[in-house]
Amino acid sequence: QVQLVESGGGLVQAGDSLRLSCAASERSSVAWFRQAPGKEREFVATISWNGGIIYYPDSVKGRFTISRDNAKNTVYLQINSLKPEDTAVYYCAARTRISTSTRVDDYPYWGQGTQVTVSS
Repeated sequence: QVQLVESGGGLVQAGDSLRLSCAASERSSVAWFRQAPGKEREFVATISWNGGIIYYPDSVKGRFTISRDNAKNTVYLQINSLKPEDTAVYYCAARTRISTSTRVDDYPYWGQGTQVTVSS
């Protein structure tokens, strides 16, 4: 079982940047999702186990960057130019298959989530 620990969230102003971290117990394909109150969980980025495949939805391209440090088994999500609509709980998810996925149900392992709140 892959264990995930997320960190890096907080209360920020619009236009600020954050780097979220996801420390994993082993190398795996990882995705970030977010969920705002009253809304369904939304895919925001994914990276394959070796970093060979990276994918973002059009809604976050240009502002979100996913990367990984395999020596630390850590995946990062850099978010620039934060907007109030980015406010959500951000979740790190992993699967042991080498390929990526944008589907929530393809990820059996999840972190606890980290809150990102962006004020106007």
